[in-house]
Amino acid sequence: MKAWLIERFGTGWLETWKEIKEHPVPPHALNPIYCLGGLTFLSFLIQAVTGIILALYYRPTPEEAYASIQFIMEQVSFGAMIRSVHHYAANIMVLLVMLHMLRVFYTGSFKKPRELNWVVGVLLYLLTLAFGFTGYLLPWDQVAYWASVVGTEIMGGIPVIGKYLMILARGGLKVTEFTLTRFYVAHVIILPLLAILLMGLHFLMVRLQGISEEL
Repeated sequence: MKAWLIERFGTGWLETWKEIKEHPVPPHALNPIYCLGGLTFLSFLIQAVTGIILALYYRPTPEEAYASIQFIMEQVSFGAMIRSVHHYAANIMVLLVMLHMLRVFYTGSFKKPRELNWVVGVLLYLLTLAFGFTGYLLPWDQVAYWASVVGTEIMGGIPVIGKYLMILARGGLKVTEFTLTRFYVAHVIILPLLAILLMGLHFLMVRLQGISEEL
């Protein structure tokens, strides 16, 4: 296999892989508080895997959304477990990203030359909240519906642009089937693509700048 790859792509990728594999990790990186970013990424991977499985059975229409959730919970093999893992991993991910940002702030790791990485981290935190908000509506039950009404009303309270953001999110003046479609598309396509892009930038900057020094 290695010879097959070398024949087609040369040996440059081997040098790159060797450099990554042998790059020294500072001892303090094994401190649990410096592992919060990696645990957040692990939560995201769990969300991605369980979310893909759930998407195989979920139907994003007002008539079928709730019924499809019931089908997943009651008839799909391990469906209830997969949905529970998806639900709890989402909550854990929010907690971990908050703790990660608190650690970065406490240790001063947001300062020069890592200020751009801090901005990317803040954007990832906002994306994490957006994942939770858009996903909450998908069961299309009473709790999800009214939570989305309240959430979009809060969005509408933003000065100047709030009303336009609310209409954009809802697909109109009220929470309707168009809101469900928009939240579903955002949850499974738009937000994951943005998250992957920002995480790639985040990891690249960590790789170039190294892990911040321990206090």
